[in-house]
Amino acid sequence: MQTYGNPDVTYGWWAGNSGVTNRSGKFIAAHAAHTGLIAFWAGAFTLFELARYDPSIPMGHQPLIALPHLATLGIGFDEAGVAMGNPTPVIAVAVVHLVASMVYGAGGLLHSLAFSSDMQDSDVAQARKFKLEWDNPDNQTFILGHHLILFGIANIWFVEWARIHGIYDPVVDSVRQVEYNLNLSTVWNHQFDFLSINSLEDVMGGHAFLAFLQITGGAFHIATKQVGEYTKFKGAGLLGAEAILSFSLAGIGWMAIVAAFWCATNTTVYPETFFGETLSLQFGISPYWIDTVDLADGAHTSRAWLSNVHYYFGFFFIQGHLWHALRAMGFDFKRVSSAISNLDNASVTLK
Repeated sequence: MQTYGNPDVTYGWWAGNSGVTNRSGKFIAAHAAHTGLIAFWAGAFTLFELARYDPSIPMGHQPLIALPHLATLGIGFDEAGVAMGNPTPVIAVAVVHLVASMVYGAGGLLHSLAFSSDMQDSDVAQARKFKLEWDNPDNQTFILGHHLILFGIANIWFVEWARIHGIYDPVVDSVRQVEYNLNLSTVWNHQFDFLSINSLEDVMGGHAFLAFLQITGGAFHIATKQVGEYTKFKGAGLLGAEAILSFSLAGIGWMAIVAAFWCATNTTVYPETFFGETLSLQFGISPYWIDTVDLADGAHTSRAWLSNVHYYFGFFFIQGHLWHALRAMGFDFKRVSSAISNLDNASVTLK
């Protein structure tokens, strides 16, 4: 973290990142615990929504998040969005997430309380490879490679689920098996018109290509090391905890904004049956989406909730990226408040 030349800087309790900056064991503990919170939310909110779900109202016209996604995967609901007589599949998904949250939480506690606070002090040789050396590209690329492979595996799971089990296709209004279309020219063209994509085969083809790209890239990053001298052009002196945090915030912020636009307008990946009608983009203090259908009691569609929440999360993630990127480059934000407080004493001399 940026200390502006003060090695004895003390951060407040709210600056959580500072507590794990140079302690990779604590860093992993925070990751595991965070994953546990996400899994707990998914499981608990699925049960919460299931308890409140009203089959007499279209699913897309109810304030739901988890259930529409399960429905598009062909889990627990029929094509009309009405709960089946046996809600066991939905409950099973929720319970699996709740159990997983306990496992992740236990992992977070183990890494925080029982295991080494810094992986380089671990007795396990394999664990020491995951120590954090922020300005060491060989260390960072090794860790990045493992992340990419896991992302690739997640994409394979999604593609194979669609191919074997099937997902909901709004064109035929039913769950069907989808074979991926791995046409590289089609995948490339959809980089520019993905908001209007209307073929599930193309969607799965994009995920299949992404899986290949991520796993190949992950293996490359794990197997390779820095080529040539580590120069400023390659990040020497800039690559650090704060810089890498800014990269992560930029990535997740951009993905959230893309997801917001996609959810607001696309009815192939986000069917109207489960998410409601497409939205209208408006501009006030900031952009926002509104429903194109009037619902009773001022309710909003699932699409409106998802699009707006994703957009504003993405917006603030991007602000966090700019904040941490500037700090990584050496900009001291304390100078801004100091300059403002000294405005009364400022003077200009004309010669």
